Amino acid sequence: MLSSAPPTPLADALRPLLPDLSVGGLLGFATGVALRHIGRVALIVLGTLFVVLQLLAALDLVTVNWLRLQALTEPWLRQGQEQGGAWLLRVLTANLPFAGAFTAGLLLGLRARV
Repeated sequence: MLSSAPPTPLADALRPLLPDLSVGGLLGFATGVALRHIGRVALIVLGTLFVVLQLLAALDLVTVNWLRLQALTEPWLRQGQEQGGAWLLRVLTANLPFAGAFTAGLLLGLRARV
């Protein structure tokens, strides 16, 4: 016959938090998976746009000033690199009592092979 171990003070303290932690982790995981799929779609659209633009340029229908395009987009990309991740995490965890579990689930969802 197996006897159950007596509950520890840590287990007793965490028991009321389990619903919030599990919901937060699940919602974070789902958000991470969704962001991965949205990112893939955005990259496919961007890649397709580039191929179409290059095709039009090869047919002499349009002329693209790549240096000007780089000069226009570089500040946005630099700012997004520096502040984008922090901003997105701040938006996704605003007013969530289970932000820690959500963040852990989000990171797992971003890395998941779904």
